[in-house]
Formats: sequence, structure tokens, C-alpha cells
Amino acid sequence: MTTAVLLIAEDEFLLVPDIEEALEEAGYQIVITSNGTDAIAQLETDASRFKALITDIRMGPGPTGWDVAHRARELSPSLPVIYMTGDSAASWAANGVPNSVLLQKPFVMAQLVVAVSQLITQSSALPPT
Repeated sequence: MTTAVLLIAEDEFLLVPDIEEALEEAGYQIVITSNGTDAIAQLETDASRFKALITDIRMGPGPTGWDVAHRARELSPSLPVIYMTGDSAASWAANGVPNSVLLQKPFVMAQLVVAVSQLITQSSALPPT
């Protein structure tokens, strides 16, 4: 069985080790980027290798998490997306991609693991696009 690879876009360096540890303990392989530009570059290189995108929304200059998720869905229409935010939850309805999940910071890492697992399971059940 192949390990599912997740793309993480998060600029809060103090949060990254916790995310990495929780997801690796759950059996996922992860690729970490610290900004939207690098996340989009990873997706454009080979979006099909990722089973999910986990992105912060505000990551400083450059593309936002909203932008990253929209580009991800252009490249891989059924890719599960999980947004993490401390202050942008109210914008999710207007800016988020369909069938995504938003986790309000701070959250318990188990919430992230469950959200990833559920979205991957749901997307696997969908017919190919």
C-alpha cells in the first residue's frame, strides 16, 4: 500500500512541527511549504501525487490559501482541501472551494487528522472526473 502524500502550506513555523508529527504518526507522508508561491509550484509540478492539501489562508506576501486551493482544484478537481485559519473563517463561504473543511486556530491536532482522513475517504468514493 502506498503512503498518501499531503501538501502542507503553513507559514507559522511554530505550528509546522506539530502538524508534521500528527500527520506522520497517522501514516501520511508530507511535503511542507511555507508560502503560497511554493505550494502552487509543488502542485504545478505534479498535483496528482497529493491526496490532500492543507493550507493556511494568510501566508504573508504572495498567493493566499484561497488562491492555492483554487489552483489545486484547477489541476486536480477532487483534491481534498483543509483550510487552517486564525482569523479568516468568515470568508470561507465566499472564498473556499466546494467540499472543503475549515479548522479554526487553535485546534487540536486530532481534528486535523480526522478531517484529512474523512476528506480522503470521501474523495476516493467519488467517480473519476
